[in-house]
Amino acid sequence: MAGQVPYLFCLLALVLASMCFVSAKSSNLSVHFNRTSFPADFIFGTATAAYMIEGATNIDGRGPSTWDTFIKNHPEKIPDSPDAKNADVACDFYHRYKEDVQLLKKIGVDSFKFSISWSRVLPKGKVSGGVNPLGVKFYNDLINELLSNGIKPLAFLMHNDPPQALEDEYNGPLSTNFVNDFQDYADFCFKTFGDRVKLWATMNEPISISVNGYSTSTFPPGRCSSYVPNCTAAGDSATELYIVGHNFLLAHGAAVKVYRDKYQPYQKGKIGVATYSTWIDPKYETSSSREAASRFMDFVFGWFVDPVIFGDYPERLKSILGNRLPKFTEAQSKLLKGSLDFLGLSYYSAGYAETLPPANGVNVTFWTDVHANITSVNTHINSLSLCQPEGLRKLLLYIKEKYNNPVTFITENGIGDPDLIDITNDSGRIEYYYVHLLSISKAIKEGANVKAHYSWSFLDSFEWDASYFIKNGITFVDFKDNLKRHLKDSSYWFKKFLLK
Repeated sequence: MAGQVPYLFCLLALVLASMCFVSAKSSNLSVHFNRTSFPADFIFGTATAAYMIEGATNIDGRGPSTWDTFIKNHPEKIPDSPDAKNADVACDFYHRYKEDVQLLKKIGVDSFKFSISWSRVLPKGKVSGGVNPLGVKFYNDLINELLSNGIKPLAFLMHNDPPQALEDEYNGPLSTNFVNDFQDYADFCFKTFGDRVKLWATMNEPISISVNGYSTSTFPPGRCSSYVPNCTAAGDSATELYIVGHNFLLAHGAAVKVYRDKYQPYQKGKIGVATYSTWIDPKYETSSSREAASRFMDFVFGWFVDPVIFGDYPERLKSILGNRLPKFTEAQSKLLKGSLDFLGLSYYSAGYAETLPPANGVNVTFWTDVHANITSVNTHINSLSLCQPEGLRKLLLYIKEKYNNPVTFITENGIGDPDLIDITNDSGRIEYYYVHLLSISKAIKEGANVKAHYSWSFLDSFEWDASYFIKNGITFVDFKDNLKRHLKDSSYWFKKFLLK
């Protein structure tokens, strides 16, 4: 999955495709339910991210991202997959994008979500540091190829891979300098690609880098307190994640302002942000379990959604975190409030919460702040509940009621599996998509303002700290045979589902 937060919870859901069951046979799932069950303007797409698929990390002028450096310096953080050791080649999308666009066309998707590698177009992270013309050419060629085949691009400015140059210069998003450099980068992209890209998102799951990179040390730059196991860089697990999250939000707000002020009036596009999402119910019918579920939603979802809708953090976060949570100025709050044309959601599964005692101020991390124990099952539901499409419906209706029903895109939704014996027979994934799309359809009928669904993911790819062990793609990539592509059964199911 794209962000792996909270990784220990979501990985369990990703590997259990075979546990998502419906009563119908997979081959017949789309007979009475297909794209006509959705509004005519609903967008169906599939998703990827630059670092996970592009490869070509050391050629054509690309600068290193923080992930390149992290894997090089800390190979022990990445499982030793037999498919590959890093993302230097990955799916080689950089050289094979034309072939892949033809697969997208064959499947019949309306849109393709990809991210722009910041360090591929601006190797030093700054416009003043020089533009890489070959990087710009690649994205121009990709965008043109998509459009010439009738596929709308949804471009993300950042998906977990900020430039290493900014990390070296001023510790990246720990510094407010990051806000200005992200704004300049966004301005460059809008100016360069915005005549053709009409759907933009500033960043994907900012919680991923904030928590995993600055509290638990599983993502670059691996900063954390000394009491965190396997810590790779000195930091502060109690404070730095909230500083980074704050700067990500300000960077998002600055980029949206640039787009709305300079480009949106004549480019006529839309811009949003995508956040990690899940749905958490109380494990027990007790006030403490209900409080734990609500607290988890505030920390994992509200942390980044409340500011872009309401202009400030959830009151619960401010109360629990105190001075560890930065404050927005009046101008910053105004900048952030309503700073999206759509809200992107990454949804994989749901869970149940029971309370834990509040932390005593020692060995503080994000998870001690949440002080909730999350499980995949409650006391009354068997293990088949690991596939929980009803959680998506509940989440969408929660957004409708709490956040004034913004336009919502499901920018990631999917399930992973280990290597399949039959490389293209992924019936569990078909069943997963069927029941989740059905839940989206139900939520729309109940008034949720959902306008798009993107499957995660288009290709089997490098999955961050899970390496290549989890296969999320609706397309099999044979890493042992020249990266040959084979459409899985789920791709053919989507082709039938999407047939106009």
